Amino acid sequence: MRHTHVTFARRMSTEYHVASWADLQDKLFSNTYDDALGRHRSPFIYRGMNDANKSLKTSLARLGGPYEELERHLLRNFKKYAHTNVLSGQSNWNWLALAQHHGLPSRLLDWTYSPYVALHFATNDLQRYNQDGVIWVLNYVKLNQYLPQKLKAVMDKEQSNTFTADMLDKVCKTLEELDELAKESFLLFLEPPSLDDRIVNQFALFSLLSSSTQLLDDWLEEHDQYCDRVIIPKELKWEIRDKLDQANITERVLFPGLDGLSQWLKRQYSSKQSEEE
Repeated sequence: MRHTHVTFARRMSTEYHVASWADLQDKLFSNTYDDALGRHRSPFIYRGMNDANKSLKTSLARLGGPYEELERHLLRNFKKYAHTNVLSGQSNWNWLALAQHHGLPSRLLDWTYSPYVALHFATNDLQRYNQDGVIWVLNYVKLNQYLPQKLKAVMDKEQSNTFTADMLDKVCKTLEELDELAKESFLLFLEPPSLDDRIVNQFALFSLLSSSTQLLDDWLEEHDQYCDRVIIPKELKWEIRDKLDQANITERVLFPGLDGLSQWLKRQYSSKQSEEE
């Protein structure tokens, strides 16, 4: 395994260039042993991307323009037009998770506790097999030390390393209140409710920056000792994909329903020489 310190998206990050499937397993599961528990309980979360050159820009930021002014309007209208029995009377944080889950632009980013689920999202697009993929690896446990004291107190009381909507509501109930908790922006990790099998099967959670205008790449520049990038060479993607399929890490499982089934079958029966769409 080759690793270098490189500049990426205005930040310094340790990049690991894996050379084989075995090399990849070694990196993704390294440093996961918890001495206190005497078990392998990982402090890491993962995000897989088909293109190693893409940044961690949120769907809200990708709207462009004064996107920070649009956030509250997007969420307000989502709540207004969603079915009344979806999350009636529920926390704004659950509404935000639901909106992100269904594709509404937000400041949330999707992560997973599973390195194999992340690998799926780094190898699921056959049209990008001419590009290196990447797995972002964050030590979310260590990153919690930068939270404001009010949020740390809630986590300590609950003995948790992530937030639920109920936990966040004890300190702040809106995005505006979250922004006001500290002068410097901070990062927290939010576990969504089990809205459907997709969230459960993907072992999913969200990252949430206190400022909608702060880019996660920039924030991680200041805390890069807790962030790695595992580069998936394009030459290795087919082998990884085939082995994930054999391990049943597929669209059929991660996106339960007819859409996921169709996506899986389309990819399963595609050849290496299939025409680009």
